[in-house]
Amino acid sequence: MRSVIFKTFQAVQLHFSKQLQKGMNFELFGYDFMLDHDFNLWLIEVNTNPCLEVSSPLLNMLLPRMIEDMLQLTVDQVFPKPADY
Repeated sequence: MRSVIFKTFQAVQLHFSKQLQKGMNFELFGYDFMLDHDFNLWLIEVNTNPCLEVSSPLLNMLLPRMIEDMLQLTVDQVFPKPADY
C-alpha cells in the first residue's frame, strides 16, 4: 500500500512542486483500495476531498485521531503551542 501511495505522489510531483512554491499548504487525500480473491491490492481512486462522515463506531473512533494527527503534522509545525500552554 505504501509503495502504491508513493508512486501516486511521484506521478504528480511536478504539480505539487509548483503549489509549494506559491506558499505553504497541505491537503488530506483519501485512498480507496480493493483486495481481489488472491489478495492482490488494487488502487481504485484517490480523493482530494475524502468523506469524513462518522457512519460507524470504528470511524467514530478513528476519524478524530486522524484529524488530530494531520493537524499536528501540519499546522502545529508552523504555529507551535506556546511554552506556557
